[in-house]
Amino acid sequence: MDIRYSANQRDVRRYTTEELREEFLITDLYRPDEIRCVYSHVDRMVVFGCMPVGETVPLDKGIDVWHSFGTRFILERRELGIFNLGGSGTVTADGLEYRLGYKDCLYVTMGTAQLHFSSENPSEPAKFYMVSAPAHRSFETKRITMQEANHRPVGSAELSNERVINQFIHPDVLKTCQLSMGMTELRPGSIWNTMPCHTHERRMEIYTYFELPEDQVVFHMMGEPTQTRHIVMKNEEAVISPSWSVHAGVGTHSYTFIWAMGGENMEFDDMDHLKPTELR
Repeated sequence: MDIRYSANQRDVRRYTTEELREEFLITDLYRPDEIRCVYSHVDRMVVFGCMPVGETVPLDKGIDVWHSFGTRFILERRELGIFNLGGSGTVTADGLEYRLGYKDCLYVTMGTAQLHFSSENPSEPAKFYMVSAPAHRSFETKRITMQEANHRPVGSAELSNERVINQFIHPDVLKTCQLSMGMTELRPGSIWNTMPCHTHERRMEIYTYFELPEDQVVFHMMGEPTQTRHIVMKNEEAVISPSWSVHAGVGTHSYTFIWAMGGENMEFDDMDHLKPTELR
């Protein structure tokens, strides 16, 4: 398990490129038949990646659960959101099977003791991208397809940010403790996301970018609004965004990204909007 401790905005102003990447960038999430895990002390969010190829993989494979989480099993006091970014696969949660196709989502409630991952076709393995947040009560484990998500078209072609925000794990779709996740799809020709940008003091956010050609990149914008920095990201990498940081990106090609939020507040209009001309 890779542990990332909280970084404050004053110190980040002095970070080198290498230090920014070591602190906030998450790479190499998908290795055959492994669980990759990054524990962030920013709101205690955890990112997992799993690509089952030759075997069925348990969520706790290679993880010392008691030492890492202080619980008997990983989701004893946590909830989990899963998106499949690869071929068709199955998630088995306490004996119940959920088949996930490309871009399907599964919310897994607190108290789920056993989670296992498998692929239908080893030559086209599933890629399960997961984010977990602390939880205080159980809800319903539920599969959500793109058709069942809420769809919010925003932006414009003139501003190069025409996109659709697809809300999957969201209060308007199902109940959770604090975790919220969705997928934003950029229209062809658009390259900006979340612009004009914002901060939200009571929530952190994690992005993962995909559907990006291997020879293209995304410049992910972060930092205080008047002290912006950027991290150059490749396909299927993720990035941690503390509450004090802006979070936006511009690609050398259109792409799709998944956003995950955790924190004490789920009123999503509670944010500080910024005009592009206010950024420095």
